[in-house]
Amino acid sequence: MLSVLVWIPILGAVLIAVLPESGVQIRSRQVALAIAGLILLWSVYLMIQFDVTEPGWQFQESLPWIENLGLAYQMGIDGLSLPLLMLNGLLTAIAIFCTDLNINRPRLYYILMLVLSSAVAGAFLAQNLLLFFLFYEIELIPLYLVIAIWGGARRGYAATKFLIYTAASGVLILVAFFGLALVSGLSTFDYEALRSHTLPLSTQLVLLVTLLIGFGIKIPIVPLHTWLPDAHVEAPTPVSVLLAGVLLKLGTYGLLRFGLGLFPEAWNVISPGLAAIAVVSVLYGSLAAIAQTDMKKIVAYSSVGHMGYIILASAAATPLSLAATIVQMVSHGLISAMLFLLVGVVYSKTGTRDINVLRGLLSPERGLPLVGSMMVIATMASAGIPGMVGFIAEFLVYRSSFPVFPVQTLLCMIGTGLTAVYFLMLVNRVFFGRLPDALSNLPRVKWRDRIPAGIIAALVILLGIQPNWMLRWSEQTAMAMGTNSQERVAEMKRVEVAERLEKAIAVPEVEVSVSQDRSHS
Repeated sequence: MLSVLVWIPILGAVLIAVLPESGVQIRSRQVALAIAGLILLWSVYLMIQFDVTEPGWQFQESLPWIENLGLAYQMGIDGLSLPLLMLNGLLTAIAIFCTDLNINRPRLYYILMLVLSSAVAGAFLAQNLLLFFLFYEIELIPLYLVIAIWGGARRGYAATKFLIYTAASGVLILVAFFGLALVSGLSTFDYEALRSHTLPLSTQLVLLVTLLIGFGIKIPIVPLHTWLPDAHVEAPTPVSVLLAGVLLKLGTYGLLRFGLGLFPEAWNVISPGLAAIAVVSVLYGSLAAIAQTDMKKIVAYSSVGHMGYIILASAAATPLSLAATIVQMVSHGLISAMLFLLVGVVYSKTGTRDINVLRGLLSPERGLPLVGSMMVIATMASAGIPGMVGFIAEFLVYRSSFPVFPVQTLLCMIGTGLTAVYFLMLVNRVFFGRLPDALSNLPRVKWRDRIPAGIIAALVILLGIQPNWMLRWSEQTAMAMGTNSQERVAEMKRVEVAERLEKAIAVPEVEVSVSQDRSHS
């Protein structure tokens, strides 16, 4: 059941590759849309079949592959990966739907989009560390090519920078995985086998820090974030939707799955540092967004800040904070995708993203009133206005993190206020005021451009009103992960206390024996 999410897009890519040249523009788009729609429907079917009372893996698949290397085709789904798979299916379908009808080299473009969807799904499903790494690296190739071929004026620089950063991320992750297999003495990369094996705390710290840097590049955390604004600005709108909505979540997912999941004792040691990193990312991302004039850069830096909320909740590592982490990942994926869609519409109709040039687009006369209205909804959701999914996510993050990291949580709350500042600046400058003469005859926005953002806007409001539709799938998994982490940390502390007691008891015995020797002499 899970392999469908990986191999059907690959088969669709092969089908597009063998299409005849006549009508390839329309036919390749139709095949890609059909495949993306099928994957979305299959994801919904898996969600319906998913047992919300079961915290562990479901629908598991396992086939031997390269046994000498420890590589096996092992897949499973739980409450952590299911919402992200749903997000991947939805945003892939939207990204393909909102692609320009007259895009150059359509055959290659749609092939790369389907391969990207397959690789992301495989990474979220993999139960073998090497299998995860393979999918993690495969998604790098289509994303690099899409930015390099269909990007903006500086696409070569942005794509190369993305490639270098992400390749370094993959190297660090692979080093940590091989180091784990080496020090554990196990001839396998099976996730469950490695998770049940306890390592010395010093070894855990080395491996966890390596993973933190590797996945931190992908998230990204400050100061490893510099590739993201360039990639977003130069990438076409559909790619920005996938990059912000899904691909950044590979970093947070990997950090939770392989960082917290494999090294909970070391996670407890570095968690204050993680919370500090979260504060820096939130505040820096927000302040950098205020200083931008390009709409895409504002949304890109807002992603840096909002990913910091995920780091903060992850650092707390309680059942509630882990549930908040999953909700924030879904919330940010939906809201950022909506923002990039709307910015893309504004750019396609006006030819600019400069907030110092744009004015009065909310005007009902030859403006973009519906686009402006949906932009107001998206910015309100990102700023955490009650009644929207952004409020639910941020409230859960703050509520669950405050008992563990009160100072860091209060500092991150400042980021919510700064989010309102830079998005109010954007909306006020771009959509309010008098429409200039140069923008008075804008092309009409077709329903094809409005539908994707409208669908996401409906989800943002519905999940804000009824968050249990999102929480119930992950609640048991988050509780199990948090409880397991707390139990292993408590066990480590009990062992330390026992060792100290043994040493304390042994010292008087030595002193007594020395005093007796002195009395005899």
